[in-house]
Order: sequence, then structure tokens, then C-alpha cells
Amino acid sequence: MCQHYLPFTETGFCSPIIADFLTGRTPLRSFYEYIQVNPDFDKAMHVKSTQPLRRDLLADALYKQYQGVEIREEVRANIGLLQATNTFTICTAHQPNIFTGYLYFIYKILQTIKLSRDLAVKYPKNHFVPVYYMGSEDADLDELGSIQLNGKTLTWDTDQKGAVGRMNTTGLDEMIKKVADAVGFEPHGPALVEMLEKAYLGHKTIQEATLSLVNDLFGCYGLLVLIPDNPAFKQQLIPVMEEELWQQSSAAIVGKTIEKLAEHYKVQANPREINLFYLIEDKRERIVKDGELWKILHTSLSFSGEQLKEELYTHPERFSPNVILRGILQETILPNIAFIGGGGEVAYWLELKELFQHHKVPYPVILLRNSFLWIKKDLHDRQRKLGISTEALFEDTELLVNRFVHEHTNAALVLREEYAAVEKLFNELEEKAKTIDVTLIATVNAERTRALKSIGKLEHKFLRAEKKKFAWQTEQIRALKERLFPGNSLQERKENFMPYYAQYGPGWFDMMLKAVKPVTDQFGVISEE
Repeated sequence: MCQHYLPFTETGFCSPIIADFLTGRTPLRSFYEYIQVNPDFDKAMHVKSTQPLRRDLLADALYKQYQGVEIREEVRANIGLLQATNTFTICTAHQPNIFTGYLYFIYKILQTIKLSRDLAVKYPKNHFVPVYYMGSEDADLDELGSIQLNGKTLTWDTDQKGAVGRMNTTGLDEMIKKVADAVGFEPHGPALVEMLEKAYLGHKTIQEATLSLVNDLFGCYGLLVLIPDNPAFKQQLIPVMEEELWQQSSAAIVGKTIEKLAEHYKVQANPREINLFYLIEDKRERIVKDGELWKILHTSLSFSGEQLKEELYTHPERFSPNVILRGILQETILPNIAFIGGGGEVAYWLELKELFQHHKVPYPVILLRNSFLWIKKDLHDRQRKLGISTEALFEDTELLVNRFVHEHTNAALVLREEYAAVEKLFNELEEKAKTIDVTLIATVNAERTRALKSIGKLEHKFLRAEKKKFAWQTEQIRALKERLFPGNSLQERKENFMPYYAQYGPGWFDMMLKAVKPVTDQFGVISEE
């Protein structure tokens, strides 16, 4: 492998809010606690150590979640470590996408593992445990139920509704057969397919299957999988949820933050009056206040104040935080000091600092997840043959094509001398016009504009004609760009990990771990030699 890094802000895939977050610029600096490039982990640990935590309940719930799953010694040891007050977690979160969804899911987890390792070296008196916090209550099956594999979309054919994590795995055997057809011939393909069958055909629900798969992939690194859809976890959030239902404080607090953010940036998530869903059977629907009743949208269910309080205290698992309160639950149940998320996640965490302070929950170090472009050997060979630098790969395709033609042609495609000659001619004509009739100056300049446009059209036609001479090379450039940036998007937002794992096996994770920089503002490019 050849590793290359360039500033994320120079890739063309960095929003203004993330650019300012990475550089620590005002006016964004006041919206988060710790800077990205050099966070104060000492302070984060000190603040977190003052928070009352039910470590016993956390460990007990995790042991129960792992029942029915082959638990590795590294995982068992880390669950045990959670009960010690000198243990902290490093957390990333993601929905239970079918077969892990996009490549960046893998990158987030590997970064979580790598940061835990690095901090263990830096702070030998403490323990650091990597955690994957599963967003199992997400109900967006359109996003979670499909993957891209070798340029084709595979979609789970099901009509189930509600929280995806609670859905049963019926029908996924057909998707697994398609995966086997696509990657089963690779060296590690059969082992991968066996892993998928074990996870999705050997467990009843998507969240159980996801736990099994992620555990098989990353359990050797001690990664813990936490499913928050659990009464033991939700019970700890009852005071927050009670305030949310009766006082709707989140909307006011986050609303004020958003007003300030919106002066400079696009807002990622807007709070609702009540930022909780009601979660039961195949339904996850919003809770709304209507007079003296609390109603569950799209159902006939409604509660009086007394009934709702009894429901909350008896069945806290039936109340599901939305994006505004999800982080509060995470940081309430975990001894967490750092959260690793993508650009969208970072953007909505920037809205939440005041809400965390209100509920007296420590706000963690927020880190932008690592991004990578993986260039396979055949594509890397093509890149070198075309003489394209790594930085140039991130440029617009047609700009890249035009520059290639300009650099390799023998013709003068940029008509600088011609432009200068036209300007000189019309400057002289303008001087003559002044001596004859000043009203003619406007006519001269109109003709000047027309002449310059004509030169520009000729220049464009010269370039177009010259491109035909380099048709093979320009098509190679376009094909290279499409392979590396499918649909003009980042590779990690389209592709799945399975082709890489099928080819390299578990060693691919070790290769990626070497490239991961847990605390960085750089974008990684990995090329096969």
C-alpha cells in the first residue's frame, strides 16, 4: 500500500461548517467543547469522571445482549473493564444497515478502535474501550435496506414497517445468494458468505444479526456492540424524557442555538416540540401534545397525563429519542469521552452543547470520522500512466481532461496572443472614435465584445478538436474518475466493504488500521502497488 494524505478542506467534499470545525475558526468555535486537531482528552476524562454512571447496569445489559453470540475473550474482558472507574469508552454510532451498508461504516469503527489503542498508550493508568452504538430504532428502511455491490444495487424485498432493528430477517437469504454470486469466488468469499448466513439466517431480528456480524468482524479488536433499545438503558433517561414530554425544553434550548448557527451555516437538524417517538411492535411514530392529551401520530393511541407517566415509568423502552436526544441517551449510559461521526453527525452535535449543559451531561470530544479513497492496483497503474497526481484526482472531471489536453498537445490552444491583438486593435479604434465622435465609443466597445466572444468560441472549438486526438486518454480519465468517485460522490458513500474483505480477508482491516489517523483534518488516499 502507498498512503497519501491531503487536507480534507481541499477535496471539494467539505461543507463550510465542517471546514470551520476542522480549523477551529470563529464563529463556530463556541458551539463545541474540544478542538478537532488537538483535543484535551485529560479534561474530557476529568469531566466525565464527575458524572454518576450505572456501570453495573451497563455491563449487565451488554452481557445479556451477547447471549446467543459467540463472545470473544477480548470482548468479554472489555465488558468487565467497563465496571472500573478508570475505564472510558470511545464511541461511534450508526444504523443497522443491511450487510453494514457503506464503506464509511467500517472506517468509523476502525477509527474508534485505533483511538482507543492510542489513548491506552498515552494514558497507561486508564482503560479505553471502543463501542459501536447501534441506531437500531431508525425506521428509514429505504436507506438501510440496500447496498451497492460491484456497481449493482441489491435491495431487501420486505414490506415490514417500524424500527429496522426490530424487523425480522425473513427474505435476506435471497440477498445473501446474490452476494455469494458476486464475491464467492474470491479467496475469502466463502468465509464471508458463511458469516452473513450465520448472522442473518441464524438470528431473528436485524439488530441481533448486525450485532453478530459486527462482532465476527471486529470482536478480535475488543469492539463492543451496544443496542440502546433496552429497558435498562431507557430507564436511565426517564428524567430527560419526562421533562421533554411535559415541558418541551429541547425545542427552546436547541432552537436558540440553531438561530445563532443559521446566521452562518446550513442547519442539519431542527428540533420538534417533542423529540420522542413512541416505539411499539411495527410502529415508531411521533408523540404530539394536543390539548390535555398526548397522541401518537398515525395511530388511534392517546394518553392522558397520568396514563403517559405510568407508561413512561412502566415501559421506558417504548419511548425512542430522535436525533436531538439520541446523544443524551448515549452519553448518559456510557463512560464516553469521544464520539466519532461523519459530517452530518458532527453538524447536528454542534447544535446540542447547550442541551447537554441543561441536562448536566458532559459533552464529549467530537471528532470527524476518517475518509479514504482506496485505489486498486489496475486503477493506480492507469493513474500513473496518465500522469495524474493524487491531488488532481479530486478536481472536476472536465477540468482534469482539459488540463491533460493542454499539457500534451503541440498546438497553441490558449489564444493569448490573439486576445491581446484584438484588445490592441480596439484600443486604437477607440482612440480614433474619440477624435471623430465620442458616441462611436459605445459602438467600438460593442464590436470589441463581439470579437472577443468569437475568439472564445474558436478557442473552445480548437480544444474540442484537439480532444478528439486524445480520445483514448480522455475517456480513460473519465472512466478512472467514475470508478473512484461513482456518481461524482465519494467512494465510501457508495461502495460496501464486502469486495475488499472477500479479496483480502481480515487482513484488510489491519491494512486500514495502519492508515487510520484518529485525530486529523486530513483525507486519506490508499493506493495498491
